Amino acid sequence: MGEPRPPMAIFSGQSHLSFAEEVCKHVGVRLGEATVGNNSSTETDVILNESIRGKEVFVIQSGSKRVNNDVFEMLNLVYACKTSCARRVIAVVPYLPYSQQCRMRRRACITSKLIAKMMCNAGINHLITMDLHQREIHGFFDCSVDNLRSSPFLLQHVLDTIPDYRESVIIARHPSATRRATSYAERLQVNFAVVHGELKAEEEQEVDGRTSPPPMFPQLQTPFACSFPTPIPSIQQKIKPSPTLVGSVQDKVAIVLDDIIDDVEPWALLAGFLKERGAKRVVAMAPHGILSGRAKQFIDQASSLDRVVITNTVPLSEELRSHPKISVVDVSKMFAEAIRRTHNGESMSKLFTNVTED
Repeated sequence: MGEPRPPMAIFSGQSHLSFAEEVCKHVGVRLGEATVGNNSSTETDVILNESIRGKEVFVIQSGSKRVNNDVFEMLNLVYACKTSCARRVIAVVPYLPYSQQCRMRRRACITSKLIAKMMCNAGINHLITMDLHQREIHGFFDCSVDNLRSSPFLLQHVLDTIPDYRESVIIARHPSATRRATSYAERLQVNFAVVHGELKAEEEQEVDGRTSPPPMFPQLQTPFACSFPTPIPSIQQKIKPSPTLVGSVQDKVAIVLDDIIDDVEPWALLAGFLKERGAKRVVAMAPHGILSGRAKQFIDQASSLDRVVITNTVPLSEELRSHPKISVVDVSKMFAEAIRRTHNGESMSKLFTNVTED
């Protein structure tokens, strides 16, 4: 007979306590007692108020608008579990902070890799998350990663709330979201379209000096080590074109799809752009709704944006949760099932059956 499974314990940081309580309710395990907060010098302070020696510990902590505090709370919780002799520590992070910073930019760093290294060094043995910004983020972690999908819940929400969903069009907000959009369109058996280009507010289109050419300095004639018969061609500046819709939304329900809704203003501008091209209604849909800044103001003022559909991976204020144009889809059951299967050593493939690839 195999070795018996160790006891389970679930702890949570302060970023999304209500989500952690819902997960525990579905799993049938009480939320572990821990003191998590900041002391008088604003340092993060974590104390586990119960023994976890030899247990398999799940630490639930999502990203929120206090992202840096959330990250350090998670690292402290994980390290506290490791130094308290937990057998395994599994991080459950519905929305992985800094996941959008996963590519090398000029004179910048790949911050999501730094976060992954910090989490692994703190002591996680496994990560359960949902809808990473890029699947390549898997490779940043030195442990195994389960990247769950929110698509079954979002697709079911479309079926339940849009009676004429057969007359809808899935819109990729930008070309890199095309794969996600085609996956949703194939499952709903509807058409899809792609928006190419960049929408800007009127005040952003004014000349304010930000796009002016750099000052001219005398060029230094620095010869190359090798002589070339022809000069090396200069790199042409990349300029985003004005928006173009590849596809038709005439008399259709436009469901605009992406993985994160952060700044709402571009979504509101896109909704107006689609309404001008004949869309009956415009629905913005994404797994992670950060809704930062003046999100409520833009949603209130954007008459072209009929609804915003997100999941509860990121905590929202009561003002946003109760907003009539915002629908929040609960995905805690998916995480509860992932925790149960991980703890029992069962296959996770069932959670990825007949769901979208991206």
